[in-house]
Amino acid sequence: MQKSFLARENGAVHICGHRGHSIGAPENTLAAFRANHALGGTSIEIDTVLTADQQIVVIHDLTLERTTNGEGALKDKTAAEIALLDAGSWFSSAFTGERVPTLAETLALAHELDQVLEIEIKEKLHTEAYTQALKTALADPRDLGRVMMISFDHAHLKAVKAAIPGLRTGGIVHERYADPVAVARAANLDELCIDLSVFDPADAEALHAAGISIRCHAYKPEKIAEMEREGLEPVKKLTEYLRAGLLDTISGDDVEWLSEFVRSVSR
Repeated sequence: MQKSFLARENGAVHICGHRGHSIGAPENTLAAFRANHALGGTSIEIDTVLTADQQIVVIHDLTLERTTNGEGALKDKTAAEIALLDAGSWFSSAFTGERVPTLAETLALAHELDQVLEIEIKEKLHTEAYTQALKTALADPRDLGRVMMISFDHAHLKAVKAAIPGLRTGGIVHERYADPVAVARAANLDELCIDLSVFDPADAEALHAAGISIRCHAYKPEKIAEMEREGLEPVKKLTEYLRAGLLDTISGDDVEWLSEFVRSVSR
């Protein structure tokens, strides 16, 4: 069954952990994804890269040093080699032994926890091979039905969507466009992923009228507090957007904060 990314079809806004509950667990790990679910998340944003043996793994960087005890580029490592690395100790000793998951493992967990996935394409070197690996990974309609592929590269998304029938795609935007509907239609997108700082209610209404879902990225609580000090009123704006039905997904690093915020607005 296909999962919807539109709040009007779900009856609720998706709460999405950015790389999982990444403020409380090592990003892009099964531990962060389980924490996301435990704290009320219904959606997980993950990052994906291709290995030397053309397997898709869940990691943000093209190199290993920042989030594992490994060294070097992902392109030079097999999935088996990456599976041996520790992807938790850098965050906390409590997560020692946490691994870099494969996309297949993450899909299996998404089924177990009934989560939808916003899967960002971080692969930059072998995009055609990535597309073929993705086609294999999403061959089961049950997997395809709970996935939104996302990227800053809208042209690549258009090509990936053409190669995988039934795939839904979302373009990430960090700027405001004169005509966001035209931007989405140019790449045949199903969603725009819009940063809170450039979110505009009129744009959101136009996107919804065109049947395009919206994910608004709302950062960490510290960033929200900084924006409040700057006079940007992020909490007031998010509240207005939620109450007006302009958001389909709200994402951030602290899923506990997001869940409580959405509950407080819904009371």
